[in-house]
Amino acid sequence: MELKEQLRAQAQRTKAAARRLAKCSSEVKNRALLAMAERLERESASLLAENAKDLEAGKKKGLTGPLLERLTLTPKRIAEMAAGLREVAALPDPVGEVLKMIRRPNGIQVGQMRVPIGVIGIIYESRPNVTADAAALCIKSGNGVILRGGSEAIHSNRAIAALLDEAGREAGLPPHAVTLVETIDRQAIFDLLTFDDLIDLIIPRGGEGLIRTVVEHSRIPVMKHDKGICHSFVDESADLRMAEEICLNAKVQRPSTCNAMETLLVHRKIAPAFLPKIAKRLQESGVEIRGCPETITLLEGTGSKIVPANESDWKTEYLDLILSVKVVDSIDAAMDHIATYGSQHSEAIITQDYAHAMRFLNEVDASAVFVNASTRLNDGFQLGLGAEMGISTSRIHARGPMGLEALTCTKFIIFGDGQIRR
Repeated sequence: MELKEQLRAQAQRTKAAARRLAKCSSEVKNRALLAMAERLERESASLLAENAKDLEAGKKKGLTGPLLERLTLTPKRIAEMAAGLREVAALPDPVGEVLKMIRRPNGIQVGQMRVPIGVIGIIYESRPNVTADAAALCIKSGNGVILRGGSEAIHSNRAIAALLDEAGREAGLPPHAVTLVETIDRQAIFDLLTFDDLIDLIIPRGGEGLIRTVVEHSRIPVMKHDKGICHSFVDESADLRMAEEICLNAKVQRPSTCNAMETLLVHRKIAPAFLPKIAKRLQESGVEIRGCPETITLLEGTGSKIVPANESDWKTEYLDLILSVKVVDSIDAAMDHIATYGSQHSEAIITQDYAHAMRFLNEVDASAVFVNASTRLNDGFQLGLGAEMGISTSRIHARGPMGLEALTCTKFIIFGDGQIRR
């Protein structure tokens, strides 16, 4: 059987499973998620062994440090995957929720009810934890899911998916509700994107190249985010100690993620006091700073080594310990820079000026806007959604971290007692 035929058969089985999963009770879905969490923890050693195969192969292929970091499983990350499954189990089930009910003049009652989207295809790179996160969210929201991870994580993904499938079936889920595409043939991506009769939504998670490829070739609606070029603006009224902690966290806590800060904007009035301190702490953490001319001038003689920034730096998602720094004249200049170079992902202002905070919230266009907090908080767990499917910068259907509700749509429900249209 050719690859496309095999994939189509898999998708057909998942579509059939999705119809059954949509009818499963919250009790069954939650029991399955808890069983999956327990199975991942119990088999932690075997998961680490399979992940070691991927890491060894990745090093031989010359994967960069950030890519290897995203690929790595540790006992802590496995525990976090299990915790994510349990947290999703504890969340309210959105399926069947009636959003509103109104009575029309003719007596009919009209409402909207949340229902599963159907079958969701997830195409992702590197991070094996996405396998568990995506499965958890789709199961709880009543959707079948087809997972196509990157070839670099194939051993890890196979091991995780097998454990999830086994635990889910034993707990009462329909077979094939969670399907992993196990081939590493890249053609599988292009074939999946043609199954618009079987798959209802595609969600790509990965680098800019993957997302662009999916968008260009998909016949299926795509929920996506583009580059994560995230900014932090330190305003003239900022508490500088707070600003240091926020900016350090936003850059170095996990630089390989899409919500990490890539550009630091600093108001000219406080730049002489702030930049030397934050530059020292950033460089102690291994960060390479690429600065505008004024940044370089202010840091001369401080011992900080600064690389001159060029136009391309303001447009770059580094996903690494590299940071662009620019001194600006005002909040308007900061917002203009963000409007020009930002990717509408995550933007932050550090300020004690209420009017400036509200202007930033109202005028900056992004999926999440922060006042006096790190952009690293734009995450499903941190915002109370449980595990997330990704962060959408799309404007239709869902924006920001995609939790359970973002994986449902609504249908109108109408109650009458004999009304007809005249």
